[in-house]
Amino acid sequence: MKEDSHFLCEAIELAHANVRNGGRPFGAVVVKDRKVIATGVNEIHSTNDPTAHAELTALRAASRKLGSPDLEGCAVYASGHPCPMCMAAMRLAGVREVAYAYSNDDGAPYGLSTAEIYAELAKPFAEQSMKIRYVPVRLEHYPGPYAEWEQIRDKRA
Repeated sequence: MKEDSHFLCEAIELAHANVRNGGRPFGAVVVKDRKVIATGVNEIHSTNDPTAHAELTALRAASRKLGSPDLEGCAVYASGHPCPMCMAAMRLAGVREVAYAYSNDDGAPYGLSTAEIYAELAKPFAEQSMKIRYVPVRLEHYPGPYAEWEQIRDKRA
């Protein structure tokens, strides 16, 4: 718990610094073997990239440092409750542990809660506000991107 607090305090300090630099109040730290390997802050406004959340900028930096998209064995410490996009990215990267200091309830009075997005994503596609549909288009002269990927991967192995 003391270690969690230490890394969470670092994420919160990053969030405060980001606010002072004109950014949103989010910071994140990626830790492996009890050592910080990467940090990130929310860069949405400075990059005009809607995916530049603190957790994702930290994951990108960690992947570059480790030379791999596989972040198994890493933990992420975030100043705020990670949004669904960040949670999904952490899962896809193999992160097994996430801790955050400020909840969606803490962020709600400031317009910084993602609770509504979590609720929306829990609905079936047909009930969500975004139009989502499956359109099974195929190209006749290709085996399909998944099959092609498998063929090329097998040749490299």
